[in-house]
Amino acid sequence: MNLCHICKGTRKLCGRDKCPILTRIYYQKLTTPKIKETLFGPSPKSVFVGHENYPDVFVGPMVSLDESNLERVDTPEKMFGLAQEKVVEDRYSLVRGKIQKNIFTKDRYVRELQELTLSTKPVDLEINFRKKPSFSLSFSPILQPMGASGEVNKIKVVDNPKIGKKVYKLIDDDIKANNTVIEFYNLNFNVSQISKILSSGVLGIKKKLVPTKWSITAIDDLLSKHFITGIKEFSSTNEYLLFENSYLDNHFYVILLPGNWEFELFETWFPGTVWNSDSSSPETTVESEFYQGRKHYASLQSGGYYAARFAVSEGLYNMRKQARAIIIREIGEGYEIPVGVWEVRENIRTAFRKQPKKFNSLKELLLNLKTRVKPEEYIKKSKLLEQKRILDF
Repeated sequence: MNLCHICKGTRKLCGRDKCPILTRIYYQKLTTPKIKETLFGPSPKSVFVGHENYPDVFVGPMVSLDESNLERVDTPEKMFGLAQEKVVEDRYSLVRGKIQKNIFTKDRYVRELQELTLSTKPVDLEINFRKKPSFSLSFSPILQPMGASGEVNKIKVVDNPKIGKKVYKLIDDDIKANNTVIEFYNLNFNVSQISKILSSGVLGIKKKLVPTKWSITAIDDLLSKHFITGIKEFSSTNEYLLFENSYLDNHFYVILLPGNWEFELFETWFPGTVWNSDSSSPETTVESEFYQGRKHYASLQSGGYYAARFAVSEGLYNMRKQARAIIIREIGEGYEIPVGVWEVRENIRTAFRKQPKKFNSLKELLLNLKTRVKPEEYIKKSKLLEQKRILDF
């Protein structure tokens, strides 16, 4: 029998201090009085594209009910460091409008949404819904928490979006999406905003709407491949380095070892966490790739794998070094509500901004590794730390 059915949010059978379902309902109730059938407010340059019924998907803008958090509410890079409760509260202040469109649609509605995502500043909208927007209690390991949503009758763009000349040049029909994404990154666009631009359907030769869930991973994948190509031209690090960072009870250990580029990610969910609520022991998955890269999607960890690989490859690229990279992610019971794959990306990027601990060997590094799961348990499951390499230290 389902634990939630027995617990009803009161007996803490999943091991967490707070019931994630009741927590979400609490923040929904805070927002609900502000939600009307007609809303006027700013959109934080944000469009959401669903993936159900693909290629006929629901697409529409996000509108904020609270202008005070407009700069960060749909920009994960700026949300990083907030308490989990504040992240959820911020996200629930966004209302999503949606109309079903084919991914190749290029009507006025889609064009206005595209301009909104490219704008240099938030754009005010007036949205009339078919009925009052409502909430969903779904969880996602990739997407951020979602506020209320509703189908739209009519949208009016009150402000004229302001789009820079360089941006206009990047959405030219003759430029491939891969190249355009790299150019946006070089123009210092946030990774999260680049994924929204890709999602809006303005990039590439065959332009089309891309579901938000897919575009997030696509950008992490594309940019990491770009960095990895550059990394392979650099010399190997000659040190054993350990970077660490923790946020929202997610603990990251980034291990860099001498050698050519390789990557491995361990992901451990402890009992009482969202994705391991019924077990009495930690559950660990591992995904990896060697110098030649992967041929298949990292299905065990999905978007988390690509977000981690992006952050590590970006960090190495900035260091101008090549290395064998091993990431250990341990998720504790305090991570009550998944906030999205951005938490993986920004945790590791933050780790790279710190001074690493340096060791003379892998053996010395592992002896100083303060993970909750014993390092030897990870070694047993590792494809990169093969026996023949372990003997070397």
